[in-house]
Amino acid sequence: MSHITLTDFVETTFKKFNIPGVAVGVWLDGKEIYACHGVTSVDNPLPIDQNTLFALGSITKSFTATTLMCLVAEGKVELNAPVRRYIPELQLKDTQAADKVTVLNLLNHTSGLDWRVNADTGEGDDALERYVAKMAEVDLIAPLGSRVSYSQAGYNLLGRLIEKITGQTFEQAVASLVFEPLGLSHSFFARDDIMTRRFAVGHDRSQDGTLSIARPWRHSRGDNPGGGIASSTADLLRWGRFHLGDGHAESGIRVLPTHVLHQMKDSTAELRASTLGDAIGLCWFLRDVDGVRTVGHGGSANGQFSELLLVPERKFAVISLTNAGPDGIPFNQEVVRWALENYLGIIDRDPEPISFDAARAQEIVGNYENEMMTFTIDTVGAGLRLEVLIKPEIRAAANQELPQDYAPFAFGLLAGSKDEYIITDGALKGQRGFFTRDTSGVVVGVDLAGRLFSRVQ
Repeated sequence: MSHITLTDFVETTFKKFNIPGVAVGVWLDGKEIYACHGVTSVDNPLPIDQNTLFALGSITKSFTATTLMCLVAEGKVELNAPVRRYIPELQLKDTQAADKVTVLNLLNHTSGLDWRVNADTGEGDDALERYVAKMAEVDLIAPLGSRVSYSQAGYNLLGRLIEKITGQTFEQAVASLVFEPLGLSHSFFARDDIMTRRFAVGHDRSQDGTLSIARPWRHSRGDNPGGGIASSTADLLRWGRFHLGDGHAESGIRVLPTHVLHQMKDSTAELRASTLGDAIGLCWFLRDVDGVRTVGHGGSANGQFSELLLVPERKFAVISLTNAGPDGIPFNQEVVRWALENYLGIIDRDPEPISFDAARAQEIVGNYENEMMTFTIDTVGAGLRLEVLIKPEIRAAANQELPQDYAPFAFGLLAGSKDEYIITDGALKGQRGFFTRDTSGVVVGVDLAGRLFSRVQ
């Protein structure tokens, strides 16, 4: 273990990656520890502290899932019920899947729905209703219930379900069932609430290293259930403490029955070769690190990246928030790993890839894609390289600036016959994935970060 403090480590690592601003929080032995450095923006710099708001991206899903579980606990929603019981107007390209997809399928990403709906459905109270209407255009990328495939669209559909059950907007329901009873006074969806407080903006780094403001600041309202919250490190530590507890707020108000809160951390589906975890509960990703079970979720917004990790048996939480891409991802990973090792003695290391195998490489070289992105694999000398890009037609059709693409990554295959790989450099270093084959043994798909890309040539 190191003798340096969290503040020292965060400051050194923040400088190493040259990120404008970071906010880190740790809950240990009943105490809060914070380390915040840098500024909210390179254009309008304000110092960051534990109450500065960051765009959380997909950590929002844990709030959506918890709100939904409040309705389950009240007997208003059943996990194994078909979604159409609550949203009878739901239409999907696969009519059989539309009939059978359950609430649980959405919570644990086993619906087979593609990643997202590429549509801006406005900022009105009907944004989610309009978003769900667009889902008639969404493909299924896997048979219902057959595998975990991360879906923003699925969580936005859950948001609409929450609206139908509560009679409130999604944002009002989360506020009344979660934010207010837990005292999360620095957590918001609405821009009008966020802009009156100190908040971080995202940044992109150009090839020459220059940082510029990432625009737009956030996605449209239809994406709120999957990624729309802005919150602070202090509020996220309070959120983590709640999920480490017994379902009561610090005020004594019961938000969830204890068994329902614990149920969210029980495995519902296994994950294969995923950096996200070994399994998924009800939203939470579950991973054993050095023999200890961890529970967590990450998030990416436009130029902002977040990581929340809990260690329930040690009553430990660590939060890391950054406002620059792509280096916010490895910064968060280094902070979380340092905190696990130096506070708990838990060591998290990446597996080493095998030496380059030309025959195996030829099996996987090619082009893959999903609705939003292309995924290209080629060889460079005695090595493998992958490149993930937003499709040109998606960029051309966008009515707002999209995040910059990353430079290509080196990667290597892992030992064994499971067709697993690990990225070995760049912003996604340490990310793991796997290849899928058809019945004849031909590689037909590749997974990265829980998302499936199908082979096109």
